[in-house]
Amino acid sequence: MSYYFSIIGNNDAPLYELEIGTYHQSGDGTPHLPKEIHQLEQFIVNSSLDILQDIQFKNNAIFTKNLDNFYGYQIFSYLTQGNAKFIILTDLKSHDESLRQFLIEINELYVKTLLNPFYTVNNPITSSGFDTRVRLLARKYL
Repeated sequence: MSYYFSIIGNNDAPLYELEIGTYHQSGDGTPHLPKEIHQLEQFIVNSSLDILQDIQFKNNAIFTKNLDNFYGYQIFSYLTQGNAKFIILTDLKSHDESLRQFLIEINELYVKTLLNPFYTVNNPITSSGFDTRVRLLARKYL
């Protein structure tokens, strides 16, 4: 099982991207997405933004499971209070609760990044500390 995680800013520009494999069920964290999907990851995530923007004002859920499907790959989303979007593309069919917990903890990291006086909102997140913490959370939940 593999995951493509992306943080999209409130201006719909990507702030952070990570492709990672599963650590559960004797996985080593290496992503195993097919070459065709690997080349389309950003396109798939951006196309799901239209669906997310349509439903974000219709219900008050911040976590949306099965937002969209693309050739058997599921798209999950988490909407922050500042209208940033966390989107995960995966071939996983279940484990919604572990994805939700992962996104909640990523939200805490993201808020801490926003509170950093040296970070400008809607700029790409290039901090190696942020990347390390995201990978540790992926190891814990994914």
